[in-house]
Amino acid sequence: MSSTAAESLIASRAGQARMDGRHVRVLRLWLGALALLIVAMILVGGATRLTDSGLSITEWKPVTGAVPPMSDSAWQEAFDAYQKIPEYLELKRGMSLDEFKTIYWWEWGHRFLGRLIGVVFLVPFLAFWFAGYISRALLPRLLGLFVLGGLQGALGWYMVKSGLVARVDVSQYRLTAHLGVAVAILGYTLWLIFDLGRESKGATRSGTSAAAWVAGVVLALIYLQILAGGLVAGMDAGFGYNTWPLINGAFVPSGLGEASPWYLNLFENPLTVQFDHRVLGYAVVLATILQSGWLAARRGAPELITSGFILMCLALLQATVGVWTLLLGVPIGLGLAHQAGAMVLFATALYHLWLSLERRAPAGRTQAAASA
Repeated sequence: MSSTAAESLIASRAGQARMDGRHVRVLRLWLGALALLIVAMILVGGATRLTDSGLSITEWKPVTGAVPPMSDSAWQEAFDAYQKIPEYLELKRGMSLDEFKTIYWWEWGHRFLGRLIGVVFLVPFLAFWFAGYISRALLPRLLGLFVLGGLQGALGWYMVKSGLVARVDVSQYRLTAHLGVAVAILGYTLWLIFDLGRESKGATRSGTSAAAWVAGVVLALIYLQILAGGLVAGMDAGFGYNTWPLINGAFVPSGLGEASPWYLNLFENPLTVQFDHRVLGYAVVLATILQSGWLAARRGAPELITSGFILMCLALLQATVGVWTLLLGVPIGLGLAHQAGAMVLFATALYHLWLSLERRAPAGRTQAAASA
């Protein structure tokens, strides 16, 4: 091969590398916007729950439901439908149309965000696919994200249906499942962002298998705590027992096992549900402290020590906000701050796990691939 041809080939590959880098940056911005929208939707969902707005729309119209009532007659029709469900008949009888509009807008906003996320995913996805920005390896992972989003919408309606016939609110089981899937979708999206461009990195390994196992346990505890928070929200268990650190004058109060069979206490006894949420919070804080100290004692990779320390600080802050929220009887602002803190804590724990799992190809292999 002539020197001119070799130089041309090198220049071409360098240009391709730059193009790949640009593709990665664009895809990260796109997925980052999606992740922010998912967080926004989770928070609006929390506000919808705290304002008792989740049952204000009694129909599921995935396409036409994007348009809110535009006339007095349309508003009255929506209000008439709401007046037929148990929540209105047993708890909200006498509500005015203007009061109904307030709760309607919360639920409409929550559903609108879901539709917006679908559009923000699908339109850029098709554009990036046709433009060649999406690799073969990434394509099925993105399609999986789209499918999960669609299933989450169906699960949301399944949750709402539980409160339209025989209950005055939605099932705490379905609400917790809806929240859990939303957080899982957020985690999946963030993992895609972390992984983008990873194959082009050099030879290092930022963690050990032991560090990965510890990080995985901490992440699992945080996710379990979020699910426990879903049960607390689903049963309005945060509005009672607003003292800390004791409940009814004891750290372990009586009445935790009143339901029968015993395991129903974990899901249907408000006292037990709140107690479990507290204990899991203590466990998360303790686990992050132990992980941070263990990483520092082992003199692990600097980025792992740093992320572990940040995670510990966030866990302490989240626990503080949680106690503050409880003591004040769950005001909406603090309740949403606590929920936002849970998302930040989860994202940080996920990134810490990603760092602990990160393995990169040996430098010799990377150079051999580049010269092939």
